[in-house]
Amino acid sequence: MIKGGQSYVSSPPAFSNDGTRLLICTGNTVSIFSTSTSLQISSLEGHTETVTSVIVVPSSTKLLCNCWTASKDGTIRYWDFSIPECIKTLDLQSPITSMVIPSLLRPAEENNAKSPNVFAYVSVQPSKAQESLHKIKKCNLTNYRAVSKLIIKETERSESLNVSPSGNFLGIKDKHKLHIWKVPNMDSDSAVPKKITLHHTKTFTVLAFHPTDRIVAAGDVTGRILIWRGFGTQKFLDSSVVINGRQMNDGEDKPGVRENDDAESCSTWHWHSSGVKLLSFSSDGAYLYSGGKEGVLVLWQLDTGNKKFLPRIGSPLLSFIDSLDPSLSLISCADNQIHMLKVPSMEIMMSISGIKPPLSSEEVCENFSSRAAFDYTSGLVAVQTENYGIQFYSLFANRGLYEVQVCERNHHPVDDITVVVTLVELSVDGSIMGTVEVKLPEEGIGGLVCLKFWDLDTESRRFSVSTLIYEPHRDAHISAVAFHPTRHMAVSSSYGGDFKIWRKDEVQQKNQLLQSSGWICHAVGSYKNKAMRAAAFSADGSVLAVAADTVITLWDPDKNVLVAVVGETPTPIVSLNFAGKSEYLLSVSHGSEPQLSVWSMSKLGASWSYRLHVEAVSCALDLSYFAILVLLPESNKHAIKGDGIIVLFNITDPIPAAYWSVTKAKGGGLGFLKGDLSEQATIDGKPPHALLAYINGDREFVIFDPYVKKGHELSMIRPDSLVALEETEQFGYTSIYGELPKFDIKSNKPISLLSAASERPWETIFRGESHMLPPLTKLCSEFLESLLEKRTAIVGLALAIHWNFVKLADAGRYRTTQDFTFEYS
Repeated sequence: MIKGGQSYVSSPPAFSNDGTRLLICTGNTVSIFSTSTSLQISSLEGHTETVTSVIVVPSSTKLLCNCWTASKDGTIRYWDFSIPECIKTLDLQSPITSMVIPSLLRPAEENNAKSPNVFAYVSVQPSKAQESLHKIKKCNLTNYRAVSKLIIKETERSESLNVSPSGNFLGIKDKHKLHIWKVPNMDSDSAVPKKITLHHTKTFTVLAFHPTDRIVAAGDVTGRILIWRGFGTQKFLDSSVVINGRQMNDGEDKPGVRENDDAESCSTWHWHSSGVKLLSFSSDGAYLYSGGKEGVLVLWQLDTGNKKFLPRIGSPLLSFIDSLDPSLSLISCADNQIHMLKVPSMEIMMSISGIKPPLSSEEVCENFSSRAAFDYTSGLVAVQTENYGIQFYSLFANRGLYEVQVCERNHHPVDDITVVVTLVELSVDGSIMGTVEVKLPEEGIGGLVCLKFWDLDTESRRFSVSTLIYEPHRDAHISAVAFHPTRHMAVSSSYGGDFKIWRKDEVQQKNQLLQSSGWICHAVGSYKNKAMRAAAFSADGSVLAVAADTVITLWDPDKNVLVAVVGETPTPIVSLNFAGKSEYLLSVSHGSEPQLSVWSMSKLGASWSYRLHVEAVSCALDLSYFAILVLLPESNKHAIKGDGIIVLFNITDPIPAAYWSVTKAKGGGLGFLKGDLSEQATIDGKPPHALLAYINGDREFVIFDPYVKKGHELSMIRPDSLVALEETEQFGYTSIYGELPKFDIKSNKPISLLSAASERPWETIFRGESHMLPPLTKLCSEFLESLLEKRTAIVGLALAIHWNFVKLADAGRYRTTQDFTFEYS
């Protein structure tokens, strides 16, 4: 199993003492990257929840490779990351959201003289249901005991702890206030640090301490930066101390200071147009770095207030970290990238690229699709980015490879979203890409839809646009794009009631080489002016299936002739996929009655179906298996630890072959990839032909082998049972007489999920087309007799089958559907 896609910027990273390695909090682990190659070299694994802090132990020798980490699992761990190995674990039994260790920043001689113990200050979340306040506490890391009863501060929200580079001061932001503590010189379990409070009229967003002087800077939500000089003169020092050759008293004039705060002066700088997210002083204290949503790093000269800029970074800035090497620094950005900077020229040398986060524009264009596209052959996934681009991310290497700019745009935070990339599709071999971009109308006027085809350059392995088509379906939006499996042919469907078949026009040159001249329209089709919401080619490309609202139309793509019309679903079909070497066709319907249907192409009729809300579907190439991602209804989430389930089916069998519970299923995707992770035995005794990749709504992903007998745990613990996959609304027999009793047979013996049907004859009694089934009197007697047989092959499996009779208004006849409830142990 391979996991990846975690955020690299959820917490500030840390440099090693020699500056050659970078420690980054990535989910439950700490990933260690090389600063020379930007590649991951190792990781620290042991935490069971999100790691929130990583602190490298400073040392005069660069060979020392120790660090402290804190996590929401309530533990603090001490590591030797050169091995890597966990040396020590301390359990605080409360989720830790932030941690600082001031004594590590002080000189070693001073620490040994003042206190033999090392103290950490931690911000913890409430661990009990009756508690509501977050607490800041002190923990002895050397002579560890239970968390000290000494509470430094209680806050309504979790606040990040900030420590001065000298290790003398500790601070947090709390709405309109800054709370600053002076760390005791002789720190102990009972030592209470002195505190001052600085006030402001706006909410603070970030703060930073000067490396040597008593200067603190803070940014607010309006983009202003406030700088207090000489803070703590009255509380931390003698009230009559002489500062700068003059005596300071409470009544002394303090320019810019509010509410008689304990500071000499306060000045305000303003350049940012929105909230400040990044503040950091340079190592020598002469400059102040700031950043925010503008994607511009601002360098302020502290004495004069003069500014320099590093523009066009392309994403909001989050943090700035200095290394012990004066020529190396980094900035982390909201697009999950970390850039290495060369100081003092402030040039970006290289970047560590994580997968880009989901688009905020999805909220604006919630009616548009923006699913990830998987490349089966190379193991890549293509996802939309915030700056109108497509990022190609390697799932096996867990790193970004490159980005294609679909529409040119310079990052600016105040710009309204005017263009949305609504679709991205890849051909089977990954050599062609199709994208759809929509220019949103302004006050209902001026909308524009653009379809683009891209070719992959074999040498550079980059996509370049080959054809651009404005308004391919008049003023209607494009609902789907699908590629022919073997030829340069594609189809685009629209909500306007038509579909178009495109082919690549190639002409032969004098040197007998085929030269592409772009994509042209080959044919246009429609069916009763119904909205075309989905399309798919068969495995050999001889059949084109297009969904026209609630029916499926089958076409000859070469002759553009309607071959057949298949079935009808209660609600509009939004997805089509051929499976089982095109012997079957899968359709997914959304709406008030969501449904997954399997249609037999040989009989041109329904084979079986489920009433499920399917978020994504993927079919294995050259296999009869397919996987679906199901969103659980609210009424069933208590039974399964997660909000979604991945279910693996054999196309000929409605009984699932395997299932896995997952989290963040909304907006997730599935894709089969070429590869092999294990040599374990498979379900059918053959080596696996494909791996299954799941990417959730936050774009975290996992790759696993779905065919091995042993189940996998994905992002959630696998449940003991899978209960009520389908909607819980009752129909037919159930609405009158209630649920049929379920078997409650317990056994620890593992079972094969694909046992022979002959061993369980009662499973097949209710299968088949409605007009071919025997009378109910015959069915019921056979069913009751089967319950008295020896049930050796069904231990641990309970199956209740309910018959629903749905009257078809258009045909005047009845249709049967099967509603299954599964329980696996």
